[in-house]
Amino acid sequence: MARVFVDVMPKPEILDPQGQAVARALPRLGFEGVSAVRQGKHFVLEVDDSVDDDTLTKIAEGFLANPVIEDFVVRRAES
Repeated sequence: MARVFVDVMPKPEILDPQGQAVARALPRLGFEGVSAVRQGKHFVLEVDDSVDDDTLTKIAEGFLANPVIEDFVVRRAES
C-alpha cells in the first residue's frame, strides 16, 4: 500500500470568499501580518502499489478537483 496526497486549490484568478473571510478574521483575533489566505482541499488516499501516476492524475482531475477553476498537485508519500 502507498499513501498519496492530493492538494486542490482555487486557481489564482478565481475569487476565494472562504479564504478572504479567514484573512479578515485574523486581525480581529489578534493575529497580525497575514495579508492573504487561500483555502483549498487536502486528500489522503491509500492505494495499492499497482496504481500508477496516470491513474492518480485521472482521479484528481476527474473527481477530486474541478480543473476549470482549481489546480491540483498529486504526490506520493516518501517511503
